[in-house]
Amino acid sequence: MSFRTRLTGFFVLIVVVPMIAVAVLVFRLISDSQNGKADARASGLASAAASLYESESASGRADAETIARQLGVSGLSLLPSLGAISGRSGLARVTVRRGSKLLADVGNRTAIAPGAARLGATSGVGAVTVMASEVTAVQYARDLHAPGVEVVVRAGGSTLGATLPAAASRSFPQRGTVSIGGTDYRAVTESFGGFGSSPVSVTVLSNLSATASSTGTSQAIAGAFVAGFLVLALAFSILAARELEGQLSRFLQAARRLGSGDFSSRVPVEGRDEFAALGEEFNKMAGQLESRLEELQQERGRLRESIRRIGQTFASNLDRPALLELALRTAVDAVDADFARLSVRSTSAEPLVQTGAVGSLDGLEAAVHEAERAALSTGDLGHARAKDDASVVSVALGRIEPGGRAYGLITAGRQEREFSEDDREILRSLAGQATLALENVELHYQVRRQAVTDELTGLANHGRFQELLQTELEEVRRYRYPVGLIMLDLDDFKSINDTYGHPQGDVVLEHVARVLREASREVDIPARYGGEEMAVILPHTNLAGAYAIAERLRTAIQKLSIPMGDGRGTLQITASFGVAASLDGEREALISGADAALYVAKRRGKNRTEASQAQPTKISPAE
Repeated sequence: MSFRTRLTGFFVLIVVVPMIAVAVLVFRLISDSQNGKADARASGLASAAASLYESESASGRADAETIARQLGVSGLSLLPSLGAISGRSGLARVTVRRGSKLLADVGNRTAIAPGAARLGATSGVGAVTVMASEVTAVQYARDLHAPGVEVVVRAGGSTLGATLPAAASRSFPQRGTVSIGGTDYRAVTESFGGFGSSPVSVTVLSNLSATASSTGTSQAIAGAFVAGFLVLALAFSILAARELEGQLSRFLQAARRLGSGDFSSRVPVEGRDEFAALGEEFNKMAGQLESRLEELQQERGRLRESIRRIGQTFASNLDRPALLELALRTAVDAVDADFARLSVRSTSAEPLVQTGAVGSLDGLEAAVHEAERAALSTGDLGHARAKDDASVVSVALGRIEPGGRAYGLITAGRQEREFSEDDREILRSLAGQATLALENVELHYQVRRQAVTDELTGLANHGRFQELLQTELEEVRRYRYPVGLIMLDLDDFKSINDTYGHPQGDVVLEHVARVLREASREVDIPARYGGEEMAVILPHTNLAGAYAIAERLRTAIQKLSIPMGDGRGTLQITASFGVAASLDGEREALISGADAALYVAKRRGKNRTEASQAQPTKISPAE
């Protein structure tokens, strides 16, 4: 079968056959126009009924909120006077419930279109709910009643109101034709919420005689129009088939040459119509395709080289936020993603936290979460598709420790384009380089923390203590404010080690360090001075203030209940404190003063605080 024959048949199929079907449908629609108009009229009336019901319900909700506020202020003591309140407000009915329990119900039982409000904006089983209505079913039906229109309002099998008495005892379909008293009506029923569990059904009855009309003339006009259109469509299909056959034949020959690698193929261009424009674009495409393919190969090589250089940058960069931002932007550029995000964690115990995003992920949350779960479960790469044909790929950033959880995830996506295997390999390579960089950063910060932190207690070590104290004393000499120092020593700590062992002693030191961190002020600097001796630097604190803080720490330590290592009971400990203060910034004098006061506390019975006898030096104003 030739293309011309198929094209002619195609035109007949898509034009002639549908037009015949349309003609049959039009004649049927015209003959059924009476019901159609009645349906349209009834639907419009049903929409008006729904709008009126919603309007009345909104008014009821405003009244319910007002009553709820009054009840909330009075603590429900106004319940006995609820009838008077509703009467003054012109309400048809008001109910108050606590959960499923009815507390009050006043007004007309045929009231409909209630609005609800919760007392105090609370929710749950014990919440108090107020419902109020301004209209009864009879009033509502009368408001909708019009010539040729009747309304019936029912709830729970009972008729609450009707404008047509003969319809009060009838049941009605959701949509259909009913006969009442020898008159045909088109019925449309809508359901709404009411006071009880049963919905309120509103049936609008439209008199069919109000929409009756003649259909003969319309059918004749429609038949003539369809016949004329069929003749024109048949003639046009034959002419168009001949023209298109010639044009498409030329394009087919050129496309075959192009497919075989002959990029010099050209299509003859005739005229100025769309086919001529298409031919010109085809010729341009053929001329540019070869050079474009070569450019793409070169661009791919440059991209791989850029990723290699970026990987080297990752391995030497210690700026964690900048590194993560670079990883995210590189991933977006490398795979031409429309959107992406990066989530990381610092330790295995921490949850993943999003640290950056490119583009919008709105509406794609489900696909993103699916891809990320797959990546975390395999430790490699996960893929998912969204409902709008978006493709999402997520790759894990290594693992924090063997068998542990991943550092994080790089998740990228794009619309209507699947990620190729090459794209996925690029993401894997980026993830590997970023993981190595994160490990270097974490190692750097870990070494830096270990250099200034006591491993057992987590407090500043002795060297860090001396460094921070010297810095603080330089500020004292410059700005002339007092600085306090607390020295403390655990009482009888040697006997704890001798009796319970050094592991129990380590537990004691850890608990005391926690007390120093939690009970000190935010500006204070606790440190482990050596052995069981600890210190606290107190900026902007005189001797009296240092003494008060030391007493607070001593009391907190005395109240500790430290669990025994074998799980049998707890251990109570005490500590002795010495405090000193300085206004001249002399470090040795400050330390020796606090240390001397500590030994006085030891000699006087332990578990006490002593202040240095040496008074801080007064500094005269500068000349």
